[in-house]
Amino acid sequence: MANVLGYNSVSSSSRDHVLLTETMHVKDKWLPERLPLFGEPILDRSYANYRQRFLRCASLVVLGVILSAGYFQYGRWHSCPSPPLVFKDVAPMPPEALQRTWAAYSPYYPTAHYESPPDDCVITQVNLLQRHGARYPTGGQTTRIQAPLQKLRGVRTYANASFDFLRYFEWDLGVSDMISLGIQQTFESGIEHYTRYRHLFSSGHLPFVRASGSRRVIKSAAIWADGISYASNDMYHPETSVILPEVDGANNTLDDSMCPNAHSLNKVPKTWRDAFAPTIAARFNEAAPGADLNAKDIVNLMPLCAFETLFHRATSPFCNLFTFEESEAHEYYDDLSRYYKTGPGNPLGPIQGVGYVNELLARLTSKPVQDHTQTNSTLDSSPDTFPLNRTFYADFSHDNQMVAIYSALGLFQRVDGRAPSAEEMNPGRRWRISRMTPFSARMVVEKLTCDGRSDEQREYVRILVNDAVQPLTFCGAGADGVCALDDFVESQAYARGNGNGDWAKCFESD
Repeated sequence: MANVLGYNSVSSSSRDHVLLTETMHVKDKWLPERLPLFGEPILDRSYANYRQRFLRCASLVVLGVILSAGYFQYGRWHSCPSPPLVFKDVAPMPPEALQRTWAAYSPYYPTAHYESPPDDCVITQVNLLQRHGARYPTGGQTTRIQAPLQKLRGVRTYANASFDFLRYFEWDLGVSDMISLGIQQTFESGIEHYTRYRHLFSSGHLPFVRASGSRRVIKSAAIWADGISYASNDMYHPETSVILPEVDGANNTLDDSMCPNAHSLNKVPKTWRDAFAPTIAARFNEAAPGADLNAKDIVNLMPLCAFETLFHRATSPFCNLFTFEESEAHEYYDDLSRYYKTGPGNPLGPIQGVGYVNELLARLTSKPVQDHTQTNSTLDSSPDTFPLNRTFYADFSHDNQMVAIYSALGLFQRVDGRAPSAEEMNPGRRWRISRMTPFSARMVVEKLTCDGRSDEQREYVRILVNDAVQPLTFCGAGADGVCALDDFVESQAYARGNGNGDWAKCFESD
């Protein structure tokens, strides 16, 4: 099947058109030949040894699944926990608690043990929304990180021995592309989803896969499909059917680039930054006389701990320059930044997730898409590029767009309705980006058929984010997170109303 690159002008649906390109495969091309067993040191990075050890690891996973008693009954997977925090294969490594302060740059980890639906329910459809795997810093991030780094490296003599490594430091990070850990995360995700939902797979019902148009997202979709193929012993290999371009004028529900008037609101994040970062800057300037770092430099430099560690699979020396409490403070800075970028703290944040929500509603109800925001009307009206009869849908996206989609759905809201502020850092807060959109984050919407709950309702839904069942109280869900499909659709009034006027605000001139 050919990949489809869809373009749909924002201003006129009459200019919709579809471009067909050659299918992109990654099997035996992007997948590293060896992936380490959890807890196993990486002693040999040679190409030849990758495959042997990875096959042993994956075989153990599949064998363990097959031998699990009573794992598959009545079309339900009873218990399929995600693997533990992926990135712990080299010693010494940062503690998991520190890795989870890396916010959007945390390696994937399940935030709860996967719980199967109630005994009276059967999963009949799955909608997966997944972030790309771990990557290098983007071009913009690279520039922001290197500015304070150059200040530090320009110092003649360090007054603190912890900074001496900077004399010999060499930058060896790439830009934007996925790293080996990201490939591993994505491949394991494919194995996990096949194992958990294999009853939804058949030769006539392969997952329908879409990807946003950046290289790392396209690659993630293809490697995930390779995981499906591996777990099914090459019985099933889904292709990426639609790629939504990330270019001006292209309608894309998997990227946050279609609301020109949406800008990050920086007041609250900057207030928090100026509360915790100046002290760190003062300590750095004392250790590196003449560096003259400021609070902005500090928050730009701190993510280098994560990027270096994830790439090298060993603790970066930059991690040791900050205390755990300082890392927690920076995590909260990132949480605030996302909340006021595409989250509910920005008046034009949730609107950027509306198009995807309306596509989700169409799939759940098997009815044509009703949307006048980001959707591509040409693609979404065709059964070839937006089928409504599949049992598994997989979409690959970015973290900022996933935050917008969570916000449009009404997930991760405080019960009291209060927004996170610069005056307090609540350690028990629900709005925590490392739990929402780490690298390879995934939201799963399960459609269920349940017996005996109601004489009128038999179709239900529940939502999981990184394996944690979400409390859908806005549609009447109980402790099991299950609510009636009709009630869920009714609860999405903001999306069904095309943002209640917010979409027009994306294009209004002052």
